[in-house]
Amino acid sequence: MTIRFTNTLGGAKEPFEPLHPPRVGIYVCGPTVYDTPHIGNARPEVVFDVLRRHLRRRGYDVFLVRNYTDIDDKIINRAREENVDWAVIADRYIRAYEEAMDALGVERPDVAPRATGHLLEMQALIADLVEQGFAYAAEGSVYYSVEKFGDYGKLAGRSLDDLVARERVEPAPGKHHTFDFALWKGAKPAEPSWPSPWGPGRPGWHIECSAMVERYLGVPFDIHGGGADLIFPHHENEIAQSQAIRGGFARWWLHNGMIQIRSEKISKSLRNYVLVPEALEDYAPQVLRLFILGAHYRSQASYGPEALDEARSIWERFRAFLRAAPSGGVTGDLLDGFDEAMDDDLNTPRAIAELHAITSEGNKAIESGDAAKAATARAALVEGLGVLGCEPDEGSSGRDVVGPLVEALLEQREQARAAKEFERADAIRDRLAQIGVTVEDSAEGPRWHVQ
Repeated sequence: MTIRFTNTLGGAKEPFEPLHPPRVGIYVCGPTVYDTPHIGNARPEVVFDVLRRHLRRRGYDVFLVRNYTDIDDKIINRAREENVDWAVIADRYIRAYEEAMDALGVERPDVAPRATGHLLEMQALIADLVEQGFAYAAEGSVYYSVEKFGDYGKLAGRSLDDLVARERVEPAPGKHHTFDFALWKGAKPAEPSWPSPWGPGRPGWHIECSAMVERYLGVPFDIHGGGADLIFPHHENEIAQSQAIRGGFARWWLHNGMIQIRSEKISKSLRNYVLVPEALEDYAPQVLRLFILGAHYRSQASYGPEALDEARSIWERFRAFLRAAPSGGVTGDLLDGFDEAMDDDLNTPRAIAELHAITSEGNKAIESGDAAKAATARAALVEGLGVLGCEPDEGSSGRDVVGPLVEALLEQREQARAAKEFERADAIRDRLAQIGVTVEDSAEGPRWHVQ
């Protein structure tokens, strides 16, 4: 077994070897909590949830940290708009985020720290950076000096001069270099602030993650994840802060591509987003996950009716086989191809294709009357879907409740079909559909399930 991941730092696919096996430490950058999460926010959650599940399947003990940025300009602005305290906004949307991710079947992280709960750790890190000459105080703020870190730009694969030429950065009074970034922001009127050795203020965005990584995982650690939009400047700045004074940081950097709508990156500023609760009104959580996992995690994904309908068709095919096949089998070696795909840089499109192949063989086994083989295929499909976080919900409780009634109606329907009273037979099927019971005709007779 060799697991390989594409490390953004250098761009090569490398064998994964954790620092302290079987333990694997993962840090994933979480949301800034000022609004209900959209489908773009869901992608890194699903991707790194599946990574965690696969590593566990491969025998690792995974410890995953995913933070909340609970103080930020967007949170402050939202609080002003609603005339409430900033903490009210943060608390509200942390709850909304957790509810949305729970609904998507995302397992909660082992630790979900809030930035404002780690101000002392941030200040200690900033003090070390100032003491060692990597940062300086100016105008009540503290800035990191990018020119002091010789490897600045290595994650983005660009030199500092190239970054200056390409990126637009707002100037600020007291900065030594255009790209110097705030570690501590001096207090502004009517904004929340906390005391510090440099005066009242609040932390910069980048120092939050460096401090929380060190608190919960230590440095160096195994995997740092997040969306590709965080490579620069956020993750670049994390490296600069932590590696400058600690000597090491994340050993693997994994970044998921963006979800697009109409060829545009999903963004609240563009107002082109679909909220997770809205998406879940039309699609089952397993369908949304299969849509997200249908593209390789490093590639872009296009959100739209065609892609979602295709994911729904895949899910219904899996469900139909699970309903038809007998339970009680063991997987044998049926998941070898699935595991190989997942080991190969978390290749979920190929892994889903492997589950299709298992389903096809299982359906053939049902048609030939090989119950043992069908049960084995069913067990493998259930296990593979579990790694993808698409655990089947076959409506067993609903089936138990309405079963006798449905069976009686289906018996009447079969009698009507035998008498060539097709209009009456269709009426029974349609009536069952109205109460959420789907009927499928097969060579062995009608099958049904509760939606």
